[in-house]
Amino acid sequence: MTIQITALTESDIPGAVKAVQDAFAKDPYNEWVYDHSKFNSERNSVSLGIRMRWGMRNGIFHVAKEEGSDKVLGVAMWLRPQPAGQPLTWNAWFEGWRLYFGQVAMNLYYGRGGLNVKRYYIWKDAQARAQSEIWKDPRGYYFLNIMVVLPEAQGKGVGAKMMKAVSDQADAEGMWCYLESSRDVPNVAIYGRWGFKFVTDMICDDDGDAIKLFTMLREPNAEPGDGR
Repeated sequence: MTIQITALTESDIPGAVKAVQDAFAKDPYNEWVYDHSKFNSERNSVSLGIRMRWGMRNGIFHVAKEEGSDKVLGVAMWLRPQPAGQPLTWNAWFEGWRLYFGQVAMNLYYGRGGLNVKRYYIWKDAQARAQSEIWKDPRGYYFLNIMVVLPEAQGKGVGAKMMKAVSDQADAEGMWCYLESSRDVPNVAIYGRWGFKFVTDMICDDDGDAIKLFTMLREPNAEPGDGR
């Protein structure tokens, strides 16, 4: 199997959306933040599509495919480093509002689709606190927002190739990478093989109904480890 890592394109979006939805179907964060009796998969597909189109313009969104095939086997969604204290460019300002209004229009058409808005903002607040405590490099961090690999392609180096596509760039620039995982086992060990190390728990607590996320950092030119 010869795997190619390429930038996400419009034609890749349906396969990339399905890969993300399948991977997160039983994810702890997904289970906590959605009321699945009201979950609308079509609305979720549209939301992911909006985010992916934003990422094509502003992030580093990759897909993995076998050479000669159009089937998406993996997806990696990275956010670029944002220097601390640097004002937004006009393009970043415009793109932020473009994303916002796209999501508003979707919500007006589909509703919330089972999303627990209170819990969503609990997560955003916890994320902001964690990042303010962990992020010390004023140049910013390459933020791995999502990485998924289809079960049929796991164990074949797909994730490693998607990781290397950006970690090599970060190493060349002397930049750190960051991620938040919703699972300790096996994710922390997997990311550890790519040089990430666990930093701290990120607790999202809704009046006692809580989940724990796991923040991890990768220093430039990090050696493989166990994630701890």
